[in-house]
Amino acid sequence: MPSIIELCRELRQRETPAEKLLWQLLRNRQLVNHKFLRQYPVCVRSEFGRNLYYIPDFYCHKAKLVIEADGPIHLFKKEYDKNRDEVLNTLGLTILRFDNEEILNHTALVLEKIKSYL
Repeated sequence: MPSIIELCRELRQRETPAEKLLWQLLRNRQLVNHKFLRQYPVCVRSEFGRNLYYIPDFYCHKAKLVIEADGPIHLFKKEYDKNRDEVLNTLGLTILRFDNEEILNHTALVLEKIKSYL
């Protein structure tokens, strides 16, 4: 079984076109001088004492913000995504979700939504 770091690296290598575009616009503090990380593991301690990891597409520690680029697979993962969002919310994180098509076709609007949160 790969380590969480190896899994994050693999996810970065398999980015979608929407993730790639958004990363080009968020990286290097380009958006309101906030640092974003890509495929960064967030650790949560389960009630059974185990570490559980969630890997958001993009994460800004300063703003406590998670940004998710949702592709077609998320149509089949609605319950998982809902549970995951609830867990991340308990950590004080805000989750912004955008469809891949929205990122690719309405990039300026997506960036405005992110800016208004920041």
